[in-house]
Amino acid sequence: MNILVTGGAGYIGSHTCVALLEAGHSVIIADNLCNSKRETVEKIIDITNKQVTFYEFDVTDEPAIDEIFNNNNLDGVIHFAGMKAVGESVEIPLTYYYNNIVSTMVLAKTCLKHGVSRFVFSSSATVYGDNAVPFVETMNLLPTTNPYGETKAMSERILSDIAKANPEFSVALLRYFNPVGAHESGLIGEAPNGIPNNLMPYVTQVAKGKLDKLRVFGNDYPTIDGTGVRDYIHVLDLAEGHVAALNNLKEGAHVYNLGTGQGTSVLELVRAFEEANGIEVPYEIIDRRPGDIALCYADASKAERELGWVAKRDIVAMCRDAWRFEKNGQMGTVPI
Repeated sequence: MNILVTGGAGYIGSHTCVALLEAGHSVIIADNLCNSKRETVEKIIDITNKQVTFYEFDVTDEPAIDEIFNNNNLDGVIHFAGMKAVGESVEIPLTYYYNNIVSTMVLAKTCLKHGVSRFVFSSSATVYGDNAVPFVETMNLLPTTNPYGETKAMSERILSDIAKANPEFSVALLRYFNPVGAHESGLIGEAPNGIPNNLMPYVTQVAKGKLDKLRVFGNDYPTIDGTGVRDYIHVLDLAEGHVAALNNLKEGAHVYNLGTGQGTSVLELVRAFEEANGIEVPYEIIDRRPGDIALCYADASKAERELGWVAKRDIVAMCRDAWRFEKNGQMGTVPI
């Protein structure tokens, strides 16, 4: 199939492009490069030895997206393009609502116009709010604690309503947890512009000396060691989950958790990284970050049952692969 991957030069998007190409699909990428790098596209080509088509477009730009659909005979869309920092979304909510929701509406509208019926949406476990863990797809969604989560919940509702009104429109809503790690080649991984918002690239940059120490946001949560607990999933497992969802799309809108089903605290992840790579990661405890919750991990049994997908890589592999990517010097430099 010919698949448009929005945000395909980003962290999860780039690994999914590799997985798609390795599964025999063709890939067209649209990315405005606001939090990614153009050279990532070349690395995707290097890894797979296959060509991709790249457009430096913003997905909220409807005429530009229509041009992609006009110029490519598309079979489906995987939509990653969106802003994704929980704390930042609290500070600039309007930017998040506009970018994340308008991009979803533009893509869905253009799919209907051109008869493209396969749509895989990058959602988030954030939509569960402060529900009891493990999170199950059948739970009622609680009001989330941040605008980022609200944009994902709203986009899910929009796509679900479109699928109800258009029976030929098939949607997979993938609620995933905390992707970490990198491709085993060390060529692509999580390389954010500026100071990282996610834990693992912050850890790797501290380990390499780009940052002086890790800031841990709070140690007074009701968890095993007081730090937040998350379901960390290897980005390659997550990428394979997107391919499985695309290949098993059914009529209507269907929700799947993509996670390991196990929770790991911030300090447990730090210790695992130190043990896996033989390097110390200094840290300090600071105040909680706005919008964070204590516990977040998945019940991923539905994805295994219906998509034949299960996360295979463990926390040691996540830590080793992330460090290999960092050691290769692929991350952007950040002032200490």
